[in-house]
Amino acid sequence: MNKFSVACFAALLGSSSAFQSSPAGRVGTALAGKKSTSMPFLDVQPGLDGTLAGDVGFDPLGLSAIDFDFSKAIVPWEDSRKGVSALYYMRESELKHCRLAMLAVVGYIAVDLGVRFPGVKYAASSALSAHDDMVASGNMLVLLHFVMVLELVSGAAIFDAAKGSGRKAGYFGFDPLGFGKDAASFKRLEENEIQNGRLAMLAFGGIITQAVATGKAFPYF
Repeated sequence: MNKFSVACFAALLGSSSAFQSSPAGRVGTALAGKKSTSMPFLDVQPGLDGTLAGDVGFDPLGLSAIDFDFSKAIVPWEDSRKGVSALYYMRESELKHCRLAMLAVVGYIAVDLGVRFPGVKYAASSALSAHDDMVASGNMLVLLHFVMVLELVSGAAIFDAAKGSGRKAGYFGFDPLGFGKDAASFKRLEENEIQNGRLAMLAFGGIITQAVATGKAFPYF
């Protein structure tokens, strides 16, 4: 079986799972009579009611309906847990990856276009070799400390959500320029962020693949 056949089989398998009931109630009954916008032949899974930004009813594997309380893995005190659904946790993760991917696309291309940290030791680095160069120079440890601080901040926010703060997934109150000061603007920006973030995740994977395959810098051919 060639690679194309394997890919097609995997896609069909994933789609077919939406028509099946999952064991132990992991996937509940889809919204009665409502079909997915992205895949009109599939029923919409519970929870995907269109209120989340970027929700087009795409969940052929029923992951959004997984019956697991993530607060059990976050808050050690049982009497303080208020519950974190799988859908909430996955939206938090998606937004984090979206934001990182958008930064990564800009950063990767910027390095390929000649942007560098000051200093001779960075002059010869390319975007593709940057990781290995950072490790070799010992600067990766510095970067990991910055990442640790960011993870602590996001972890604290999820911890509060697990204790019932009512925090919206991915929300940190960061809007210094007031772009989302009214509800309509905020909703539009939420939609823009998730759509651009999903595109960036695909784009970054494509950029890395093309850069490795061709060994060339931007535009990678």
